[in-house]
Amino acid sequence: MPSSSPDKRVFLFLQGPHGPFFNRLGRMLRAAGSEVWRVGFNAGDRAFWFHSSSYIPFRGTVEDWPGTFAALLRDKGVTDIVLYGDTRPIHAEAVAQARASGLCVHVFEEGYMRPYWITYERGGTNGNSRLMEMSIPQMQKALEKSDMEAPLPPGHWGDMRQHVFYGALYHWFVMFRNGDYRNFRPHRDLPVTKEFQLYLKRLLLMPWQAIERRLATLRIRLSGFPYHLALLQLEHDSSFQMHSPFDSMSDFLKLVVDGFADGAPQHHHLVVKAHPLEDGRVPVRRVLRKLARERGIGDRVHFVRGGKLAQLLNDARTAVTVNSTAGQQVLWRGIPLKVFGRAVYAKPEFVSDQPLTDFFSAASRPDNRAYKDFRRYLLETSQLPGGFYSARGRRQLMRQVVDMMLSPDDPYDALDHGTAAPRQQLRVVK
Repeated sequence: MPSSSPDKRVFLFLQGPHGPFFNRLGRMLRAAGSEVWRVGFNAGDRAFWFHSSSYIPFRGTVEDWPGTFAALLRDKGVTDIVLYGDTRPIHAEAVAQARASGLCVHVFEEGYMRPYWITYERGGTNGNSRLMEMSIPQMQKALEKSDMEAPLPPGHWGDMRQHVFYGALYHWFVMFRNGDYRNFRPHRDLPVTKEFQLYLKRLLLMPWQAIERRLATLRIRLSGFPYHLALLQLEHDSSFQMHSPFDSMSDFLKLVVDGFADGAPQHHHLVVKAHPLEDGRVPVRRVLRKLARERGIGDRVHFVRGGKLAQLLNDARTAVTVNSTAGQQVLWRGIPLKVFGRAVYAKPEFVSDQPLTDFFSAASRPDNRAYKDFRRYLLETSQLPGGFYSARGRRQLMRQVVDMMLSPDDPYDALDHGTAAPRQQLRVVK
């Protein structure tokens, strides 16, 4: 028999972002009168959940998970499931079962306009988001009920150091304290030991890489040549893996380098910017140099490690990406953008449909007014100010997200129905 009364909300948490955000969220939901449970799949999950009586360890195999999850839904009387990202195998199975049972699925992700926002949706995010089926005119109609002024986009990443720190700490627990979870297999192909080494290396090298990045950016800004930006992503990220036509980042780089060599004027340059969390598991710089040499444009192609995008965007002629959220910073500035994967912002009003060679030769401009309506719609619905990794960011999220989770309307329906709560003004989270 279910353990709760028929009217009580029962939240079952699965895997969340590294760090204590899910624990803080569960505590607030309990304070609101809900029952909260957490399934942990490894020692890293356990380390960041501080309410031991509500913790449920899963020590089975992947094949055991569907049956175990179905039993948990039944035995606990679950009404809602909460997870971070909806594409890893354990989450995809849970979402399918929850939908079939008519449960509410709360999905968190990094912000579509990161760094100072996070994404909260129901049912799915990224390529599985309701935004994929919405048109700009539909959004504009919903915005008639609102007079909110959208804040300017921040110019740099938010809580990067905390993000890397919690990632390293999480993988340390999985590597050295995982004896009770011998059947655990990460959703990524890389062994946990290698993940930990990469996070630790990234943490230790951050000061040196920051200097290298600033010098590379300064050289480009002082050079005086026109340039186009290629915005890279993490090859192992779910948006790239599940919602793009490429098998690897190398495939995307080859397409871009070939398109640039064939289409761009000979005095133009290509600047390839790595993702801020790129950790070296893919030899992006080496692949790029090889491709550029093969096309005879080695002196016109430049590589920049992560860091602030705004400084490079200020003078860029165009930008290309698979489906990076950084595309939103491009569109905010009215810069032509070419996208190859599925993205919530890939609307025909402001993303180019030109062949790549034509795009590099003479790109069409986006409809900047339509994009600003789209951005405002996101900030009125699924984008919340705050962050997962810093204490200040978590406090800012808690002031709003729990009420949204307890609401009968999802963020998009709430705006349509006029039930959306007033939005907080953005405060920079450091």
